[in-house]
Amino acid sequence: MKKFLIWLNQRSFSYIDIGLLVFRLILGGMFMWHGYPKITGGVEKWAALGKSMEVFGIAFAPAFWGFMSGFAEFFGGLFFAIGFLYRPMSLLLAFNMLVAFSTQMLSDKGLLKASQSFENAGSFFAAFFVGPGKYSVDELLGLNEAKKSRFAKFE
Repeated sequence: MKKFLIWLNQRSFSYIDIGLLVFRLILGGMFMWHGYPKITGGVEKWAALGKSMEVFGIAFAPAFWGFMSGFAEFFGGLFFAIGFLYRPMSLLLAFNMLVAFSTQMLSDKGLLKASQSFENAGSFFAAFFVGPGKYSVDELLGLNEAKKSRFAKFE
């Protein structure tokens, strides 16, 4: 069993960048899907979404906060998917999901409802540290240099 696991790890290591691409496309694409109705919903939709900030004592400009949440989900998801400004977008999306999680918990919706937001926040936070991989716009623009030096001895 140990030999099989070693073999599996050695074979899959060369596909890390493919795995990161698939991860980015699926998670980023789903956030675009969820963010599209928010970003195109208009001022009424933004204000309704932004009212959730009241649980933090922020009652001013609900349309702004709602728009920013939709912006983070749609454009953050797009940039995350293509690997452009990947690390800042990862943090933006993690923060957006932590706000959603906190809002749901403070609104007594419970962990069953809030858990997906928390899981997404954790995924984006971890993605910040992992990086976008070599099949990304950041790689194309030379913004992903740290990864190269870290794995140079394995290539």
